[in-house]
Amino acid sequence: MKILFNNLSKKSRQRLTLSIAFLGICSVYGQEKQQDSTKVEKLDEVLVRAVRVDAKSPITHSNVTKEALAKRNLGQDIPMLLNFLPSVVTTTDAGAGIGYTGIRVRGVSSQSTNITINGIPYNDAESLGTFWVNLGDFASSTESLQLQRGVGTSTNGSGAFGASINVLTDAVSKEASGEIANSFGSYNTRKHTVKFSTGLINDHIEIAGRLSNIASDGYIDRASADLKSYFLQGSYVDDNTLIKAITFGGKEVTYQSWNGLEDLEKLKDDRTYNTAGEYTDDNGVTPMTMVLYNFTIMKSIITAKITTNYIGTSATTTNGQPH
Repeated sequence: MKILFNNLSKKSRQRLTLSIAFLGICSVYGQEKQQDSTKVEKLDEVLVRAVRVDAKSPITHSNVTKEALAKRNLGQDIPMLLNFLPSVVTTTDAGAGIGYTGIRVRGVSSQSTNITINGIPYNDAESLGTFWVNLGDFASSTESLQLQRGVGTSTNGSGAFGASINVLTDAVSKEASGEIANSFGSYNTRKHTVKFSTGLINDHIEIAGRLSNIASDGYIDRASADLKSYFLQGSYVDDNTLIKAITFGGKEVTYQSWNGLEDLEKLKDDRTYNTAGEYTDDNGVTPMTMVLYNFTIMKSIITAKITTNYIGTSATTTNGQPH
């Protein structure tokens, strides 16, 4: 190589030297551009990356956007809205998708399905299941949702042998908005929703909320449900800081309708017959009240989460009174 370089003319040597120097500069510049990819990203919403996967992850999953949920959100519980996903089977006690509903992924019971809301476990601490009836019209306050089939990535809450469902609540809205939505369906089913957002006030603060009322007589006899719920969040946004305070809850009155129908004659002639609630007394109705709080701080790549839960009273009587 040295002999060939010496045999070149002086002008050719200068050109070759300049070309090598230019390639060296391009290589250094390319390395510097690659390092720029580690810069801090601006946080636009609460997203716990530790419990979500992407297309490169070896975990079978489905992402459901806010737009996809809105097309199906007519008042039914979240499991019914996910019935179109692969390997998903849903059940509804009342037969209308409102009230007590359940979801199985790959045939595994709900006790082995990990549910998180903004990365915080939501499964019941005792049964490890999830009572979706307590989240009335929560789909209206959901930004996106990811269903992971099989063992998932979440390290919080119950074991995810069947699946993991990660729910992300509404993102911060830059523009002020208001929405009124009403839906009506079979079995005297109706949904009424009012939503609002102040947008970013002084480019930093947003307050958003929702009020909902969902009611249905149900397909099964004495299987009515009356769900009242709310969702309220306050947000502070800066260049690399996002602080969110979220609370949601509500009141519900739901009748029992989970008993099976063993009488084959009635199953043939009266499929809506319900053994619960056929006889009543004067015990009255005890509604269930539930309030949950979620406080989130996100600054750069440091995330801290504090959550407290409060659940009011509930009652079930053997004569089929509401639960």
